[in-house]
Amino acid sequence: MEENDRDIINKIDELAERMENIKIAEYIELVRSPRRMLFINFIAGLARGLGIAIGATVLGALFLIFLFDLAQSNIPIIAEFVAKIIKIVETYL
Repeated sequence: MEENDRDIINKIDELAERMENIKIAEYIELVRSPRRMLFINFIAGLARGLGIAIGATVLGALFLIFLFDLAQSNIPIIAEFVAKIIKIVETYL
């Protein structure tokens, strides 16, 4: 029976070490502090929003560059269509 107890104690120690490694105590402390959690989520939301804005701007600029190049390639049907889109974009910029 003593050997069985040692195995259980070893398993409990191993479990405690694993829980310490995954920082579960810090997570529980974070969940118990609503102000800190709100602040962290607010900052994360700002970072996501900024990333989306920058990404959309870069993709929009690349799309417009592609349209300008396509319009200059003088493909009859596509060039007319792209020219109309470029005029619309230029009027609203």
